[in-house]
Amino acid sequence: MIRKILVVGGANGIGLAIAHELANRESTEIVYVVDKAPLIEEFAHPKIRPFQFDLTSEDYSFFDRFSDINALMVTAGFGRLSLFKDVPEQHIMDSFNVNTIPVLRLVKRFYGKLEAEDDFYCGVMVSIAGFMSSPFFAVYGATKAALKIFIESINVELKKTGSSNCILNVSPGSIKGTSFSKGKTDLTKISSLAKEIVEHLESKDDLFIPQYNEVFKAVLSRYTEDFRKEGEHSYDYKLSSCRIIDS
Repeated sequence: MIRKILVVGGANGIGLAIAHELANRESTEIVYVVDKAPLIEEFAHPKIRPFQFDLTSEDYSFFDRFSDINALMVTAGFGRLSLFKDVPEQHIMDSFNVNTIPVLRLVKRFYGKLEAEDDFYCGVMVSIAGFMSSPFFAVYGATKAALKIFIESINVELKKTGSSNCILNVSPGSIKGTSFSKGKTDLTKISSLAKEIVEHLESKDDLFIPQYNEVFKAVLSRYTEDFRKEGEHSYDYKLSSCRIIDS
């Protein structure tokens, strides 16, 4: 059971929803929220303790203060729909420095807890874009594909040590009600997903793809059968659904 959790990227979006889902539980003692952005006052909660930190910083000793946690959830990340030719080089570096590298560094810092006999619950928001080609999302998809392989590899290493702990890969598609695409967080729209994520986290599952049976089972099957054709379908879908954001 989760008692003390660190939610990295929890000042908005699905991270904030997860923080509130756990804070509202009687059994939860404290929820640490770390984000570059401040926690807006309307989302304050007696059990939530917010901290501000830039994940691109070189010095991660900041996280030493959270040695008492028994759960870690990393939800920080961003993306932008754009053709690769229109993506600035700085965006490429920023994407990996926020979406990917912090996860590896945080898992490294808390690896002792993952390896220990005591229960430690760890999850990462990845993306369905990490499972297949995603035109207009090439950079974002690349940052998430790296996480997918990293998580799968570490889970094998943990299993071989005899540990019962693992890292949960949460890989959704587009989530309504988050601030991912410059929108505003609406907890009423994402609270049910947050609850599902917490359930999978505490069950120590290693993969959760929301709407798998309804949507992504067929998509992944088509991708396996012909990744080129499915890639073209993804390209056309993004154009027709008006999801493309101007550079």
